[in-house]
Formats: sequence, C-alpha cells, structure tokens
Amino acid sequence: MIILDMPPQLPERVVCSISAAVKYELPANIVLAVSEKEGGRPGQRVQNSDGTFDVGSMQFNTRYLADLSKYGITEAHVNQVGCYAFDLAAWRLRQHIKYDKGDIWTRAANYHSRTPSVNYTYRIDLIRRAVRWADWLEHRFPTRPYPGTSPTGARPMS
Repeated sequence: MIILDMPPQLPERVVCSISAAVKYELPANIVLAVSEKEGGRPGQRVQNSDGTFDVGSMQFNTRYLADLSKYGITEAHVNQVGCYAFDLAAWRLRQHIKYDKGDIWTRAANYHSRTPSVNYTYRIDLIRRAVRWADWLEHRFPTRPYPGTSPTGARPMS
C-alpha cells in the first residue's frame, strides 16, 4: 500500500492504528495519538528509571507484560514488526476507556500512567495530537451521515 502524503516511517503505524481502532471500536484519532505519542519502533527497548523497560512500537512496559505472560504474550510478540503491538495496545486502551474513572482523555492517558501529575502531562499532549489526527482523518476520509440520521449522525430524524 502506498500512501503518498505521509513520511515513509508512518504507514505501518497509521494503518495498524486505524485497523486496531476499528477492531476494538475506539476513536481512530485517539489510537493514532497514543501511537504517535509512544513513538516506539519494532525492536526498540528503552530502560526506565525504575528498572523496567518499554518495548516495541507501542512501548509496552515490561511490568505490564509480566501480567500478560499468563496469556502467553511475551516481549518478543510486542517487539516485532506488524500490527500485533497496535492490536494489543488498542485492547488495553479499550479496557482503560471502558472501566477506568474520569473523562475519556484521563482514561486514555492511563495507558501511560495513572499517576495524576504524569497522566495530566501525557493527557494534554494526547489531546493536541488527537485533534490533529481527527483533522487529518476528516480531510482524507470524509464521511456522510447514515440514512435516517441527522446530518451530524447524532440522532435519528423524525
């Protein structure tokens, strides 16, 4: 797939993020914003100050991966090329959005940290990126209302 208006390093990140958003019924702009914010790449392993590591395209923390090992999910799985890490991230993001407390942005920022001050900093940048991605998506993939809905798609027309 050739995407002409994107830098060469973005297509997998964009395609995988959008695909994962659709699969897990999440706003694509939020998944794209988290993906961009995390900014990892396959094979990447970054050490944190607490001795853990963030790995792969979506920078999964090894502490979190330890919890997922009971499902057979390993560091190698999230550190490979392809969409697996994005799917796993969208699954995790959906859990935060569905079950955590707070507004959608606080819940989405819980992907990075639940510590209030860290969450706040992440959340502010996440919102900025999500707005930019929403504009990007709207420009390239304009939508029309579904028949029988109002022009905004918000509620059925009488």
